[in-house]
Amino acid sequence: MKKISIVIPCYNEEESILSFYEEMKKIVKKMKEKASFEFVFVDDGSEDGTLEILRDLSLKDKSVRYLSFSRNFGKEAGILAGFNAACGDYVATMDVDLQDPPYLLLEMFDTLEEGKYDCCAAKSTSRNGYSFIRKTFTKAFYKIINKISNVEMVDGARDFRLFTRQMVDAILSMKEYNRYSKGIFGFVGFKTKWIEYENTSRVYGSSKWSFCKLFSYAIEGITAFSTKPLIFSALIGILFCIIAFIMIIIIIIKTLYFGDPVSGWPSLACIIIFVSGIQLFCIGIIGLYLSKTYLETKQRPIYIIKETSKDNLKIKENS
Repeated sequence: MKKISIVIPCYNEEESILSFYEEMKKIVKKMKEKASFEFVFVDDGSEDGTLEILRDLSLKDKSVRYLSFSRNFGKEAGILAGFNAACGDYVATMDVDLQDPPYLLLEMFDTLEEGKYDCCAAKSTSRNGYSFIRKTFTKAFYKIINKISNVEMVDGARDFRLFTRQMVDAILSMKEYNRYSKGIFGFVGFKTKWIEYENTSRVYGSSKWSFCKLFSYAIEGITAFSTKPLIFSALIGILFCIIAFIMIIIIIIKTLYFGDPVSGWPSLACIIIFVSGIQLFCIGIIGLYLSKTYLETKQRPIYIIKETSKDNLKIKENS
């Protein structure tokens, strides 16, 4: 019998965990003849009662394990920690808010068991609950990233996926500090089947992803999987050099034939400000890549674990 590890990153999700657990137990019951399950919850430095709930669940159900970070390291770190801890033949990533329909796991498992695919992933056909601005920027991001990157990223792709052990090992072989999972999943290759579904709203709570966080995450994806912005900034520099050279020739000819009246200082000021802005923009692009390189060279840990379900069990036994 195959074993499925479910990796669930959590950050301040005390309202959603038990509902998620109950829904997943229904799936476990339906698939009990096909596969066994383990749940790997990753507490990403939550400030509410998330950790307490995970402690109780791990004591009541041996299939439930958890890792608790020393602080909030982000969802990418949570996914990586879950992958490192998972020991199943198949590994799934899911959100605890039930926006990822658990029933899709049945189809995903059957698909991978056929042996034709290495990953089965959920793709949302709608963005219900998203604001107009968020929808617009999300669509624009996927158009841009797919044009400037060699790695394909599917619009509407969710983090809800079921991987073979071989693909998980390939993902874990990528040791980079600046992680963008959707890009990493595409970079390692392997054959993926997409399952489309209608996006649903969160059962409890609200999204932890603000527009600013999503924008920063998008920049992370672009800088992690494309160097074309650097080429773009270089081309802008060349273009302005050419324009400047042409303007010098025009000014020389104009001075020789028509003299040099003192005029046009407002337009000159605008040009200086515009060119300076372009220079700062290009320096900013270079700075982004330089900062990523700087963080990589530090070789800091991507996450730090403060507590695990094993620690909790030892404390319970000693008491």
